[in-house]
Amino acid sequence: MAKSLNQNKQPMNKQRKQSKRQRRNKIIVYLMITAMVLSTFTAGLAYFINS
Repeated sequence: MAKSLNQNKQPMNKQRKQSKRQRRNKIIVYLMITAMVLSTFTAGLAYFINS
């Protein structure tokens, strides 16, 4: 009889722990997004104040 391929492996719905590099990249991406949002907000505020 054919054995199941997923017999000895952990369940598919259990997620693996992220590596340090993946976590660091994720934090950097979130920091860049917040920096872009804040710079857009401050640029709009400066334009509003100067007009």
